[in-house]
This record gives sequence, C-alpha cells and structure tokens, in this order.
Amino acid sequence: MEEKEVPFSQRQDFADLTPVEQNDGPNPVCPIAYTPEFLDSMNYFRAILGKDERSERAFEVCTRVIKYNSACYTAWYFKRLVIEAISYDMHKEMVDTYEMSKNHPKNYQIWYHRRWLVQQTQDASNELSFTAEILSEDAKNYHAWSHRQWVIKTFNLFENELAYVETLITSDVRNNSAWNQRYFVVHHNGLTKDSILNEIIYAQSKICLSPNNECPWNYMIGLCKGTKLSSWDQVVTFCTEKEGKWPFCANLLSLIMDIEVEKENYEKASQACTKLKDGVDDIHKKYWAYRLSLIPIKS
Repeated sequence: MEEKEVPFSQRQDFADLTPVEQNDGPNPVCPIAYTPEFLDSMNYFRAILGKDERSERAFEVCTRVIKYNSACYTAWYFKRLVIEAISYDMHKEMVDTYEMSKNHPKNYQIWYHRRWLVQQTQDASNELSFTAEILSEDAKNYHAWSHRQWVIKTFNLFENELAYVETLITSDVRNNSAWNQRYFVVHHNGLTKDSILNEIIYAQSKICLSPNNECPWNYMIGLCKGTKLSSWDQVVTFCTEKEGKWPFCANLLSLIMDIEVEKENYEKASQACTKLKDGVDDIHKKYWAYRLSLIPIKS
C-alpha cells in the first residue's frame, strides 16, 4: 500500500519555509479549482524557487510538483539543478523517469529530462530497449523516435537498427515512422548506386503488398533524390509493368507523370495527370489541375 502523502504545510522539516501562494489578482476572470495537494506542493515550490534552495527537500518538492503536473517545465529545470547540486543518483532518477514515461509517453519534458540524464551519465545501454517498449505501445510516437535517433547517432548504435526497423515494417507496412527510420539508417551507412538499387527493390516488394500505401512509394522516390527518376531502369520498368495492373493507383500515376515529364513525353504525362484529376484522386483535384497546367503543351 502506498504511504500516505503528508502535506509540506504539516511537516516540521518545512516549518522554516513560508509558502508562497499563487497570486491571480483581486478579480481573477476564471479561477481554477486546484486540488489541495497541488496547491500545497506549488506553494512550497515557489518558496524553494525564490530562495534558490538546492537541497534534498528541494528535490522532494520538485518531484511532488511534477507528480501533479508533469508538464511543469520550471519544476523539471530546477530539479536538474538540484540533482547536480546534491549529487543525486542519476541512474535511480532514470528508473523513475521510465516509470513516468509509461504513464505520459508523449510528455516532452520527460523525454528532455531523460536525454539530459543520458548525457550526464554517458550511459545509453537501456535506451534502445526503452524506446522499443514505448514504440510497441504506439509505433508512431514522435518523442520516442526522436530520442532513439539521437541516442543512435550520439553513441553510434546503428549496427542492429535495420533489423529492428524491418520487424516494424513487416508488422505494419504502413508505419511511416519506421520507413523514415530506415532511411535514417541507410543514409548513415552511405548511399551508393548499388545500395540505392537494393533499397528500391526492397521498397517495390512492399509496394506490391499494398499499392495504395504511400510510404514505400515516397521512400523509393526519396532514394532517387538528386537524380532523375527516369534514369533508374528498375523504377521505370516497375511502373511500366504495373500500369495495366493498377490503373487506379494514385501513387503509380503520380510517379508515371513525373517520369514522363523528365523524358519530355508530355502527352503521356498529361494523360496520367488527367486521370488523377478526373476520378482517381478527386480529393486533390485542384492540385492535379495545377500540375496539369504546368505540363508543356505539345506543339
């Protein structure tokens, strides 16, 4: 059973502190009905902050404030100052941060605090498993992916990341975050003509599983960035083969249009764009009408 929390106002070790109450002015427009526990913690936090007291009890006050308002960036910031001042066990703080992140997986302050702890300890041994656990609950958690990329890059932990990403894409081929992570890894490893070709073939294998899934199409196009799409035979051949099989695939028609524009085959480019505008992708009708207006008219 959790030990009952004693208000700071009732503790002898806080008797020398004068709590600083919140001042909303004489006529607050919309007073907030704070709980007594929150008011008590914040009143003593303001007192601690005003004294710039960096002590064990200051650590306790910060921790309690964060318990009631995990988004209070001032409490997080001051807590870090206190941790350094009292030489608090940062690995223990890491464990506590883990527990909080399970309940608040998208709280920016928690993720920033954890990064700070990793920087201070120079210990990233648990970070990949930690982020993988968070991502197992929400595979598109931006904060988890951002932290994971920072850890991998900072501590050079690229070795097994491609295998991890492959499990995510196999599980959900529409996981755009996993596709982004794959590009992050292969780009770090160095993009050569052969490696790009291998990744194009990989992307095409996933496209065949779900042609209307935009992720692998964008991934394939991103790999060709800086070159002409029409210069990659693997891309051109793939589009040619699938054109008759997937006549209503917006991703395919869009790519065909771009390739044909590069080849100055404006008639075929216009045909693909017209299909997109007139039925295949009605939701973006005005965009495709604009794109069609940019295609030169054959003289």
